[in-house]
Amino acid sequence: MGYFYLFLAIIFEVSGTLLLPLSKNFSKPIPSIGIIIAYILSFYFLTFSIKDINIAVVYASWSGLGILFVSLFGFILYNQILNWQTILGLIIIVLGVVIVNLYNT
Repeated sequence: MGYFYLFLAIIFEVSGTLLLPLSKNFSKPIPSIGIIIAYILSFYFLTFSIKDINIAVVYASWSGLGILFVSLFGFILYNQILNWQTILGLIIIVLGVVIVNLYNT
């Protein structure tokens, strides 16, 4: 169940982050409330994931995959540029997350 909760935490963290541009520096109430709810739910599910998974692995996965998904959705939704250096960095992050999870003790 730990990885299920981690997956939910990542989804809510990415959702909250993607709402940041829509909030216009927290001047738009609906996206701002969405950000707060998403981050609270993200941390809530994160607490459940650390019951079954080492906290270092949880945090590496949560932050690394969050970076990956925010970058990909930023490209898709906000037309942000992903140059080859960014793509290479994202690949390295994903490899790091995979390695950390493979050798989780």
